[in-house]
Amino acid sequence: MPDFKDIQRLARIARERIREVTPRQARALVAGGALLIDVRDDEELLRNPPLAGALHLTRGRLEYLVTDAVSDKDEALVLYCAGGNRGALAAASLASLGYTQVVNVRGGLQAWRKSDGKSWYPSPRLQPANRPERRSTA
Repeated sequence: MPDFKDIQRLARIARERIREVTPRQARALVAGGALLIDVRDDEELLRNPPLAGALHLTRGRLEYLVTDAVSDKDEALVLYCAGGNRGALAAASLASLGYTQVVNVRGGLQAWRKSDGKSWYPSPRLQPANRPERRSTA
């Protein structure tokens, strides 16, 4: 079973630098004109489709793609991932790039869907990769 302590620690550090909002607050921001950004990986979109109107910029390529998608660094941005950790990391990264109005949805898409009374389909648990034995070169 994978150990997510490191990512959780990084997300806690990121949360000290960003603002998080509830799904309800996020809806209000989007209704007021904020751009909604889904930072999940491509394969996650099949299990739990993105929210209507969301721009998809995967966390892994966010810093490379965001300036083409969002040229105004003062534009209001609402980020979400599946559970909130990658969204926090993404929000901190965008703040480091100079984006001034970035928030993360606390609990991610899972919290948003549950607040709407909709189903959430969890991703299959990751299994440790089978690694070949290391051979000695001596």
